[in-house]
Amino acid sequence: MNSPTITPESSRARQSLDDAPIRLGSKPIRLGSEEHKILFCRTLLDTFNPYKPAVIDWPELDPETCERLVTLPIWDIAVQTEGKARLNVASYAQVTRDSLLRKAIELNAFEEGRHKHVLSNLVAAYGIELAPEPEYVVRGNPEWAFMVTGYSECIDSFFAFGLFESAKRSGFFPEELVDTFEPVIQEEARHILFFVNWAAWHRRTLPLWRRPFFELKVLAVWLFLVWERIGIARSVESGTQDHNFTVTGAKSVGDDIDVAALIDLCLAENERRMGLYDERLLRPLAVPAIARLARRFMRPKQTAGK
Repeated sequence: MNSPTITPESSRARQSLDDAPIRLGSKPIRLGSEEHKILFCRTLLDTFNPYKPAVIDWPELDPETCERLVTLPIWDIAVQTEGKARLNVASYAQVTRDSLLRKAIELNAFEEGRHKHVLSNLVAAYGIELAPEPEYVVRGNPEWAFMVTGYSECIDSFFAFGLFESAKRSGFFPEELVDTFEPVIQEEARHILFFVNWAAWHRRTLPLWRRPFFELKVLAVWLFLVWERIGIARSVESGTQDHNFTVTGAKSVGDDIDVAALIDLCLAENERRMGLYDERLLRPLAVPAIARLARRFMRPKQTAGK
């Protein structure tokens, strides 16, 4: 698939967290309407950031920080996830007839591929060894593949927001490295905002007789993602994951985490990042709602001596 041709001049996209929220008009819109489709597509397209992974100046790290980066057990899965996501999204763009929607989905796929390039350049810059990449293939029909990627990102991005902010606050990584990844993190926020609005628009434009089948597909995707994550958790516990995703590596980033505080941070960061965009757009609801429910049964981690 050809990458969309978007230039800095044609983009109003250097949106940062310090900018004013994006607004495209102000009148109310009906979910599933043509106005709704235009709003969520133009929001994605008009906030494109034209950075180029090849010209990112990776900061020089001291030996201790570099070791923390290299030993994080995430790089194989991160690179492979973005590779699969690009292909899944691109496959759905190819069967999308609406020209504006197709253009937005093509941009989504382009950005997923760019995330993979960013990660690949990072691991090369810091000498991180990756396992051989698998052959990327679309599993299921294009709509299923697109939905698997979309709902998966709704889960993963919610926690990534909090972990990213936690690493920033704690100094786990230097500020220069955090700033380098900021565009990637915010792009994920744009992707899930686009996806949940696509899902709401899509179900309302289907014929009535097809809507129950779509809801069953949504349920099947969620069950698939839960089962997939249970499998990942079991492989980590048994030490059978690839050479980077080991029990030792998982513990290196997990033992001292206050889960209650992390959930609070994830919720706050999710709200902050989504607050950039037009309030008429739907926000991801399922994962934040589950997180809030779980948080009600947790107490903050007690510090030593208390």
